[in-house]
Amino acid sequence: MTTRAPAGYEADQRRDDLSAYARYLSAMDASMRQKVALTAAHLLCEGRVADMGMGSGQGSAALAQLYPRLEVIGVDIDPTVVELARRAHQQPNLGFQLGDIATTVFPPESLDGVFDSSVLHHVTSYGGYRHANAAEALAAQVEQLSPGGVLVVRDFVDPGPEAVFLDVPAEDGDDGRDPRSASTAALLERFAGEFRSLSPEPGFPLARAPREPSGALPAPRPGWRRYRLAHKHAVEFVLRKDYRADWEAEVKEEYTYFSQAQFEALFARLGLRVLSSTPLRNPWIVRNRFVGRFELRDTTGACLPYPPTNYLIVGEKVKAGQGVAFRLAPAEGARQFLRIEHHQDRATGQVFDLAARPHPTLDIVPFFFAGETAYVLARTSYPRPIARACREETPPLDGSGPADYLAEPIAVVQTEFPVGHTVEHALERAAGVRAAAILRMIPGTTYYPSPGGILEEVRSMLVEVEPTYVNAPSENVSGFGTSGRIRAIEARQLLRAAQVGGLPDARLELNVYDLLARFGLPFGPWIGDEIPLAAAGAGAAGVPGGAGAGDDADDGGVAAVQPTSLAALLGRPSRRRFSRVDPSASAGFLEVRRARFEELTADGDVVAARELEYVVPRPLGVLTVSTALLARAPSGEVVLGVDDHDLPAAQSFSGDSGILVAPAWRLPRSVSALSAAEAFVRERLQAEYGVRVGAAVELGGAYRPSAGLTPELVQPLAFVVTAAPASAGAPASAAAVPDLAPGSDAARRLSWVPLIELVAGRERLPDGHLRVAALRAAHALGLAIAPQHPR
Repeated sequence: MTTRAPAGYEADQRRDDLSAYARYLSAMDASMRQKVALTAAHLLCEGRVADMGMGSGQGSAALAQLYPRLEVIGVDIDPTVVELARRAHQQPNLGFQLGDIATTVFPPESLDGVFDSSVLHHVTSYGGYRHANAAEALAAQVEQLSPGGVLVVRDFVDPGPEAVFLDVPAEDGDDGRDPRSASTAALLERFAGEFRSLSPEPGFPLARAPREPSGALPAPRPGWRRYRLAHKHAVEFVLRKDYRADWEAEVKEEYTYFSQAQFEALFARLGLRVLSSTPLRNPWIVRNRFVGRFELRDTTGACLPYPPTNYLIVGEKVKAGQGVAFRLAPAEGARQFLRIEHHQDRATGQVFDLAARPHPTLDIVPFFFAGETAYVLARTSYPRPIARACREETPPLDGSGPADYLAEPIAVVQTEFPVGHTVEHALERAAGVRAAAILRMIPGTTYYPSPGGILEEVRSMLVEVEPTYVNAPSENVSGFGTSGRIRAIEARQLLRAAQVGGLPDARLELNVYDLLARFGLPFGPWIGDEIPLAAAGAGAAGVPGGAGAGDDADDGGVAAVQPTSLAALLGRPSRRRFSRVDPSASAGFLEVRRARFEELTADGDVVAARELEYVVPRPLGVLTVSTALLARAPSGEVVLGVDDHDLPAAQSFSGDSGILVAPAWRLPRSVSALSAAEAFVRERLQAEYGVRVGAAVELGGAYRPSAGLTPELVQPLAFVVTAAPASAGAPASAAAVPDLAPGSDAARRLSWVPLIELVAGRERLPDGHLRVAALRAAHALGLAIAPQHPR
């Protein structure tokens, strides 16, 4: 077993770890990149981590190479595999150990992290298909975790036993039983007889369905066959139908053993707070192995989304008696904290509701440098139970489970005291950082998290402190059993977490982007979906199935549009469109609710409870889709569609109702899947802006703009624009705007601003949705950012 890496080795690695990270990660295949990135996104950059069932050891070696402050130990039950890994991968902070991952391998509470990647289904499959084996293995691993340590499981998820229809090609091979030459239909019929081949009774029921349409169920495609089977078995087949060379080995394994709800309940019973519970869809697999290769429908004929290619759940171990989850109960007290304001547009007569909290918020972001690496002190595992509200009314589009504890900045209420005094006092109380350890304060940015319905202005302060790898409980300011921990986290690691849905708090993400951009530090490799932005006029390689099937997606080339500079937009005269009106003038769009949130232990006991208020829209759901509309200028420069809009929140804070926003929409409650959300947004873009777009790409994970005020969850989608009207205020050019979209007489017009200008001028973009869209899009496209402040 290796010991911690020596300080000299760490210093050598930090000297060039930014470029080394990029080079090393780019050299991996896509599957390994995702696996390593998903792991690292949820682990601290230091401590002792076990990679359970490490196989070849490549993943363990990658973690050790990328994070020299981690001590990584790969564990496998096969002595030959362990010996080969030791010979192939030799690093000071890497070791390999023989052990059975289903039993105790390390002393109790000796690990800071445990990672199970696509390994627990081997424990069940080769243990008589006994699903309880996985639960017992996880219980043993939790015992080896220290309090505050994290357990990361990446595997498959059981969709349930409900009956479905699966349509597959019958003419892409022969009708024989050889898996290497059989058609997909013939392979499915063989699979139905030999799935779980180690069982005394392998296989599952499979029935051919009639070809004739029935009700809402259309006929299968020509040359395809339709089968009726359990949803679980349909997913088991489509996940392995392309692994034909090793078919005999594949049919021994049962990929799925727990549903998402079962995973989450098990983690809670084991004393783990669920930090992330997210189905994953590998874009390459969806694009190359799902789209056009099968169709999945429920028994009513409705299309079902493509199944997750993996599932990720992350839990943090807590001490006995501490809270792991929340439940809602009726409130007893009256509403007294939040207020609703009403503002009427003098031009249209429309009345807008705005929810407001009593005091302004200040986000404090302490940071320090170790070589060229920036670290941020963040409050992790902070209880935000409002995020759980309304889940039954409008569950998340991506299928993610409840995350009641979030990572966020150190937030304080700004009072009458000077900002500098406020920061000093807050850092000493929350993080134990004394005023003498503060090197400098840099005023950050000011923005509105969700200005369409929330009257909230957030200011930030970047505070450089002396290096401190703190990992300590925070003072109790939440009113619950915990207020989280203050931890030093590598800044780019937080961005990676945001890209895979592991950092729901948008405020921390925006501050990290701002910190890195100010000092000219790279954002690191983008590990989310790729944006297929080709040259202007060239066909964009769509990503159907990324957010949905996208049947209405325009597959034309990337539009070339006339750009408008950010300075020109911001230089327009100020406007004042709104007047305050009485509540009687409002239709009651927003509603303030009050509920009792009870924090529960692993045994279900109530450890703490508080009544909290939150705001929701009455007629719509709590889900929002924001957009990054990407095109190119005639010069080839990447531009982003921006709406010069008017909102009462902007007028309330700045005196100017004009604000640049990213097109975004609250979704109706009936829209419950990404494919439906994409179709809804596509129709709105056409109707309101006269814009046609290609297929949607998820622009990182969903985020919460104001988790302490509303359960709103925002999913950003990137679209490649294929046709658009002339920019607002920009000269039209037939050459620059090909193939104008029908409906180009739409009332609203977009301006096409160079993306690099938006990132450089982010301080002048108060709309939180626009700022997230611009920064993530620039990150995904690899645009370089010039430093504003020298180191």
